[in-house]
Amino acid sequence: MNEWLHRSIEYANKQNYLDDLFNVYPIIPSGKRKINPYIWKEVELAFKAKNNTALVSALLKLELFPIKDSFIAYLKHDKKALNRNPELLKRICDQLYELSLDEIFVRCSAPKETNRQIGPMFKKWVNSGALGLTPVPLNLFTYNTEDAILHASDKAMKAFAQTYLGYKRKKGLDFLARINGRYIIGETKFLTETGGHQNAQFEDAITTLTLPGVQAIQIAILDGVLYIPSDSKMYKAITNEYQEHNIMSALLLKDFLHAL
Repeated sequence: MNEWLHRSIEYANKQNYLDDLFNVYPIIPSGKRKINPYIWKEVELAFKAKNNTALVSALLKLELFPIKDSFIAYLKHDKKALNRNPELLKRICDQLYELSLDEIFVRCSAPKETNRQIGPMFKKWVNSGALGLTPVPLNLFTYNTEDAILHASDKAMKAFAQTYLGYKRKKGLDFLARINGRYIIGETKFLTETGGHQNAQFEDAITTLTLPGVQAIQIAILDGVLYIPSDSKMYKAITNEYQEHNIMSALLLKDFLHAL
């Protein structure tokens, strides 16, 4: 097994992994969403009058709709569709009327999901100098040969890798560095659950890790539940098919770069 993958699994299962990981991903629940009082008044009036069209129309103006339904996103883009689909409107409103106005308010004002907040955290941690190198902007990174970490957007990192390193994906990169004349590219994920969307996130990182023809060291900077011994798809993948690849926790990235 790859040294860095092995050490990541050991770290996650035998040390204060989560306490240390909080330095990379300082996840604190966000406050409740603010509800526009004028829109909420529309909701109240429509709810009490059992005006289905007005009720759903008002709720669609809010950031978060109070019930889960696969058709809500469509309605947000085309509100006129409410008038053309009476059965859908009735089905949604039947669910809404089973709730109290207080419950609808609570659901509409629920905090944003944590996993939607963690995206920029890794880069903020890297840019703080946590890896022992102060990241530099694109012009300095491009025209110097010294050890450096690129401080740039995902899109700019992708463009550099496409131009100089044979990177073929259209997907942006989360990490790009140069150590002892060798380039390192990588994608980072904090995987909080197994299955579904999180499996897709894992596969996305693996695609960058295994992309052929790249003139750089390819790494996947992964953290979370994938290191817990289990029958999950992710754990099986990293301990079998991908066990010789450079998969590692962000907490070991500094050591990895130093070893180069």
